Amino acid sequence: MEGQADHRHAPGMAHAHPAHGEHAAGMHGNPAAHGAHHDHHAHMVADFRKRFWISLLLTLPILALSPGLWGMLGLAAPLAFRGDAYVLFGFSSIVFFYGGWPFLKGFGEELRKRQPGMMTLIAVAISAAYFYSSAVTFGLSGMGFYWELATLIDIMLLGHWIEMKSVLGASGALEALVRLLPSEAHRLQADGNTEDVSVDDITPGDRLLVKPGERVPTDGIIISGQTSLDESMLTGESKPVEKGEGAEAIGGSVNGEGAITLEVKKTGGQTYLAQVMDMVSRAQESRSRTQDLANRAAVWLTAIALGGGFATLFVWLALGRDFAFAMERAVTVMVIACPHALGLAVPLVVAVSTSMAASHGLLIRDRAAFERARNLGAVVFDKTGTLTEGRFGVSDIVPLGTLDEAACLRLAAALENQSEHPIATGIVRMAKERQVEWPQADNFTNLTGRGAQATVEGRDVKVVSPGYLREQGIRVAHPRLEALAAEGKTTIFLLVDGAAAAVFGLADVVRPESKAAIAQLKAMGIQCMMLTGDSQAVAQTVSKQLGLDDFFAEVLPEQKALKIREVKARGLTVAMVGDGVNDAPALVESDLGVAIGAGTDVAIEAADIVLVSNNPQDVAAILGLSRKTYGKMIQNLIWATGYNTFAIPLAAGVAAYWGLLMTPAVGAVFMSASTVIVAINAKLLGRGGMVPSVAEHDGYTGGQHGRHH
Repeated sequence: MEGQADHRHAPGMAHAHPAHGEHAAGMHGNPAAHGAHHDHHAHMVADFRKRFWISLLLTLPILALSPGLWGMLGLAAPLAFRGDAYVLFGFSSIVFFYGGWPFLKGFGEELRKRQPGMMTLIAVAISAAYFYSSAVTFGLSGMGFYWELATLIDIMLLGHWIEMKSVLGASGALEALVRLLPSEAHRLQADGNTEDVSVDDITPGDRLLVKPGERVPTDGIIISGQTSLDESMLTGESKPVEKGEGAEAIGGSVNGEGAITLEVKKTGGQTYLAQVMDMVSRAQESRSRTQDLANRAAVWLTAIALGGGFATLFVWLALGRDFAFAMERAVTVMVIACPHALGLAVPLVVAVSTSMAASHGLLIRDRAAFERARNLGAVVFDKTGTLTEGRFGVSDIVPLGTLDEAACLRLAAALENQSEHPIATGIVRMAKERQVEWPQADNFTNLTGRGAQATVEGRDVKVVSPGYLREQGIRVAHPRLEALAAEGKTTIFLLVDGAAAAVFGLADVVRPESKAAIAQLKAMGIQCMMLTGDSQAVAQTVSKQLGLDDFFAEVLPEQKALKIREVKARGLTVAMVGDGVNDAPALVESDLGVAIGAGTDVAIEAADIVLVSNNPQDVAAILGLSRKTYGKMIQNLIWATGYNTFAIPLAAGVAAYWGLLMTPAVGAVFMSASTVIVAINAKLLGRGGMVPSVAEHDGYTGGQHGRHH
């Protein structure tokens, strides 16, 4: 898919940080490797901080020794003495070679790659300032500007330090995920004792003891014990999920009140947590169209800066100004035109939005597709397991005799409590939801293919199919029967002492949050549709219940992609939301494929975005975040390039006639301020939460999150 194969940093970022672009390929799915990459980045932050403070201290004597600075203020230099020019040269040389080394080194790397960029601009600017001033010190007529050189380097170092701290902070979700896994685990030995071993030494099949309050070391199945697990950092689910024998436990989740024994199923890069890290990391690196736009703009600004700098030099010389003035103007132009903020404009927003999404259980696999989500015209949902829960539930109870609903449900639950059939499970579930207590059933007998019977409180109770009634010649007439059939619902009958007491209507249960999800999407101007293999009647009932714009019923698995193509032919940008193997072709065919997290590996691999939870409302959250993210990208691009429209002419000296001259140091302040503004604006994306807030959802299906990751 688009964006999947190209996992590089944006050139603006690579230019900004020598060696930073050399992303550790082994980091994906490997917390240790990612930790090493993080340490490398942290080391670079520390290096820029150290160079900044040392250069700043050396700048103080440079300022005190600079006659040009004090002359502008109408004062004599406070440290004027014989040979002071050579001392000034010495301090400035240290600042140039030590403080300016990251930029000089980056200049060399850009030349070697034949990709001139920001480092080239900075290196040319400080080199021109340094070598021109050095020539003045050793005999060339003119006024050196060592103080401008020193303050320029100081501001550049400060800007890079702040920028890299922002980049480091924007990757916080990945770092938090790395810290979720404990370093050790309690492995059970054959004799029942435990030994503490490194998580790296755990293998599938090992049995681990997880004590109350500890983090689960890796993915596995609970083989003994009962507890609740806090999976909020992994799934966005705010409530602890009750887990018992046979349930899956995700590595990184926090154990609650009970000790549990876990059989290890996955380790290392196969675990759910590693897969999440892989998706987040790849999404942060995958290139989007807006990033490509930023990179093209950076190349143009590089050409403008270099061309403008030399043109400024020659124009001022042609106008008869001295070389010192012309060089200062040229240097200032090259400083102010540096596309530093442009290199940050998109990558920082990408990092922040991806981290936000991951922390709320929305895993972006393809940035380009996520970017397209802002233009969605329609969302097509698979029905079973997506809009519905994929299980039978009682939708109607129609009494046919003297017993009321509660009495009928009580007798039916007493009988069906003995059965494992999906219909029986649905009846018992409703009785529990309504807090109906049922008596003990005796003499339970399964009526193969027809239902079941038992004795309840001395009465003969049967729950049977319509076919059983026909066989026994029992006729039932009620106006609701035709309505239930028209809605495509499954009907079963409760017989008490041979007489029909009630009819139960059953259907696939619509998720309570599905209606809210459809309402949110429609409020955003999105058409909502449904694909299902069910009958026209069933599809129409669900569609009416949810307020859908359109639906496609009796669709065979191989026809789903064709239906997506039909919707796209209407001129709409289409998202497909599904969870099964048969949804995979449709997910690929759509403009944005969204896989429900509890779905199959095939669906997840075919999707552009994975919803860790089974909550359809997260689709609206994706759309909202996509729109906010794109807005921030455009804001940053406008700021990063727009200020040059005013700054470059001022730097070139077009306002010199009115006494407005921008020095290289002031130019550096403008450039660094732009960088900081872009970084702050990107971080503001996280203010106000998701749109709509995933944290407000209360309909998550606990225990289902990420089962197949």
